[in-house]
Amino acid sequence: MIDAAKSGLAEAVAAAFEWWRDAGVDRCWEDQPQSWIAPPEPPAQEEASPSPVVMAAPAPIAQGPDRSNWPTAFDAFFPYWLQDQWLDTSPREARVAPRGQLGADLMVLVGEPEQQDSDRLLSGPQGRLLDAMLAAMGIEEAKVYCASILPRATPHADWAALRARGLGDLALHHIALAAPKRLIAFGGHLLPLLGHDPANNLPISTEVNHGSGKIPMLAARDLAVLLERPRWKARFWQSWLEWTRDAK
Repeated sequence: MIDAAKSGLAEAVAAAFEWWRDAGVDRCWEDQPQSWIAPPEPPAQEEASPSPVVMAAPAPIAQGPDRSNWPTAFDAFFPYWLQDQWLDTSPREARVAPRGQLGADLMVLVGEPEQQDSDRLLSGPQGRLLDAMLAAMGIEEAKVYCASILPRATPHADWAALRARGLGDLALHHIALAAPKRLIAFGGHLLPLLGHDPANNLPISTEVNHGSGKIPMLAARDLAVLLERPRWKARFWQSWLEWTRDAK
């Protein structure tokens, strides 16, 4: 420690500088940082022009059904189903026709064909489940009419929009032409198209009014759901037993 009083102020300062030079410090440092590069000047503010107002395009009006093209006879429904462009813009080979006879003991209605369906509606896992169910019910395949709301597999279909287009009305017309004695609708999303609000607890027993009459209807969960939930298959079976018992 240097005694500034004995060696003088100049010698003390010189000794301090010498100590810092020996330590390798030969520059003057400050604690406060400094910006040696001037920041860029902000761009000149131009008169902001108002952004153009973009008007949202109006929602397209749902095209109603062309009832004049609807077949009036059961036999005429099959070619209509495979060709009509209002029903679907897909080519004929992408569509799957209903199967069964006029006046069947039971009509089975689903939302759409299975992905692997081509010549036969419900030819995949859902169809095999249905065949097993019908066998347990004691109903011959020849006495069952199978149909779908849509002519081809349509994942994530917008059922509300399809109802607005009139697909539900066409389904009711289809039921009237097929004239089954009873109907099972597999899928809660089908109920609004058939003139019913979806029930909280499916299956339910009700009636469907197809314009020229009424037939008993059993509303059940989608076949794909029944495949995954054995408990719901048991519930459907119980509802089927009650439905058929009440019909006797």
